[in-house]
Amino acid sequence: MSPKNSTLNTQRSILLTGGGTGGHLAIVQAVKEELLRRGIRPHYIGSESGQDKAWFGADEGFAGKLFLPTRGVVNQRGLGRLAALAQTAKGALAARCYMKAHGVTAVLSVGGFSAAPASFAALAGGVPFFIHEQNAVSGRLNRLLKPYARRFFSSYEGERVDYPVRDAFFERARTREGLKSVIFLGGSQGAKAINDFALALAPSLKERGVRIVHQAGRGDIERVAAAYEAMGVEADCFAFHPALHEKIAAADFAVSRAGASTLWELVANRIPTLFVPYPYAAGDHQYHNALFLAERGAGWVVRQDALDGETFWKAARSDLAEISGRLEGLVRPGGAKTMVDAML
Repeated sequence: MSPKNSTLNTQRSILLTGGGTGGHLAIVQAVKEELLRRGIRPHYIGSESGQDKAWFGADEGFAGKLFLPTRGVVNQRGLGRLAALAQTAKGALAARCYMKAHGVTAVLSVGGFSAAPASFAALAGGVPFFIHEQNAVSGRLNRLLKPYARRFFSSYEGERVDYPVRDAFFERARTREGLKSVIFLGGSQGAKAINDFALALAPSLKERGVRIVHQAGRGDIERVAAAYEAMGVEADCFAFHPALHEKIAAADFAVSRAGASTLWELVANRIPTLFVPYPYAAGDHQYHNALFLAERGAGWVVRQDALDGETFWKAARSDLAEISGRLEGLVRPGGAKTMVDAML
């Protein structure tokens, strides 16, 4: 690093905020890694609730961290909502003090209730404020604060910004030519509806010589594995795998939930996917995430209660090479770089 760049980086104090769920926190992680590549250690403000501390409590990649005792407001009623608002206001004061002490020059919010205190503090203090929205339907906080942001990063609307996807998914991307294996993805916690569907479909997949890869989730792995064994069906069944990108890359077709991170990882790998959105997601955002692809002929989306074998086979027997081709270029490497460039 040149002396000039070194001086520049010491003058940059970037704060990342938001979380609660893995989808939000994965963006924080990606942007943090891009900042570190440039010699900048960012700060982080999150909540003591949710997954924030589990992800970043021991992370030494941050110059500093602040976890506040805040909780969501929109799901509260009566006195609970007043208490949550009071916590947010108190947290905003603490966040403002932290930002002043560390000379924060820009704030990126990834949304979620964890982001509220630092976001309000940034706006009140005139600190340049940026938002990343993971989903096709914005969260309530992001909708509220969007008019006040210097830039609103989205992979679905406006001047689209590539979703930050790990390089591993691009490196193993390939065109699918035919159906030899299928992967079922319900997330690390599993999705019973997808698990049950995979088990119902297993005999016909076995009959056609289609290999089954199945992420059943921690809470359902024993039941699912036992069911495959009872049917005499060989399946690569697991709860969680640290190299999930390798499992996806080896498959020819996927059945998956439509959370933003998973969706764009599948797109990056160019694997044709039948999306089964989680029906209780806020604002039905998983359905709209998947619809973005379906409207471009780059995937399929079906409501959970309409999922059946006919829908699966109609999609799986499509021209998979053509679908793989349509996925190419919908997301590219460098999403985190684009956001950091804007903030700097």
